[in-house]
Amino acid sequence: MTTVLRVPEELSARVPAEQRGPGLDRDAVRLLVSRGTAVSHHGFAELPGLLRAGDLLVVNTSPTLAAAVDGRVGHARVVVHFSTRGDAAHGDGRWAVELREPDGRGTTRARTGTHAGSEVRLPGGGLLVLEEPLSARGERLWWARTTADVRGVLREHGRPVRYSYTERDQPLSVYQTVFALPSADGAGSAEMPSAARPFTARTVAELVSRGVQFAPVTLHTGVSSAEAHEPPYAERFAVPAESARLINAVKAGAGRVVAVGTTAVRAVESAAGADGAVRAAEGWTELVVTPERGVRVVDGLLTGLHEPEASHLLMLEAVAGRPAVDRSYEEALRGLYLWHEFGDVHLILPEERPHTEHCDSNSS
Repeated sequence: MTTVLRVPEELSARVPAEQRGPGLDRDAVRLLVSRGTAVSHHGFAELPGLLRAGDLLVVNTSPTLAAAVDGRVGHARVVVHFSTRGDAAHGDGRWAVELREPDGRGTTRARTGTHAGSEVRLPGGGLLVLEEPLSARGERLWWARTTADVRGVLREHGRPVRYSYTERDQPLSVYQTVFALPSADGAGSAEMPSAARPFTARTVAELVSRGVQFAPVTLHTGVSSAEAHEPPYAERFAVPAESARLINAVKAGAGRVVAVGTTAVRAVESAAGADGAVRAAEGWTELVVTPERGVRVVDGLLTGLHEPEASHLLMLEAVAGRPAVDRSYEEALRGLYLWHEFGDVHLILPEERPHTEHCDSNSS
């Protein structure tokens, strides 16, 4: 960003919206809308009126896992974050994991001294053995083998990954979005695809009644870097043939393709060819969307508010341009919007052209 912005600690959303007062639901968050450098302020419940018939929302159906598990390395307590499952279809039964240490406040901090061969004792008696770093980028995430049934360990002993700005542990249901679908192989996201969190069944029904369509995709997110704001590692994704067809049809018409979350952008852009057409695809993606690469498919993005250092902002810049991102973040700080996964959300739409045919009161 052109301006270095500092997010005050008091703007971190410490609890979910529905826990901030009686009668509130998940949609009781604010919605910052930017079209180019023009910014307007709304409530999330106004979203159906900000979109129009023929628009398409691309949503991530990955369920959130209870991916944090207590363990021990020797006599030291550790917390294992199970990030990404290896490709079992190709004989790799490993998991990518991050070892952290308790910070005494119910959350964790980065752990030093992790090395190949480190053994972690898991609850239930399983053993986890670190083999090699996931990438040459650093030693935060490791490929590890385990004697344990990880799905069973997460089910019986896991809890959602929690960061220090949150107030308390929450049940896994708080971290599931309305679009989450169970995965046949037990795969899921180590961190919630949080841009979709404010959606309720009521919001979805109203959007559908107004002619907005939905295209489901899947991207299983790994554990992000709380301290270093690293770019994302390789992640598993799937874009079904029907969703690809829907996206291409909307692109060929007058509708707008709006991704719900940076994970949905990564999935759909990974399935797009150089011609901009989306084709059914699944596997691993290493795509990092940057301003230099640009976007081929999405016209808009609904996303949370990210730390100014976060790599996600490069994706926002690819969609909207740097002046628009700078302006919207200055407005978010000025307007005291709340940050992080339980916070407020930001809708980036294409800049309205003066000659557009869509100028009714609902698109203002």
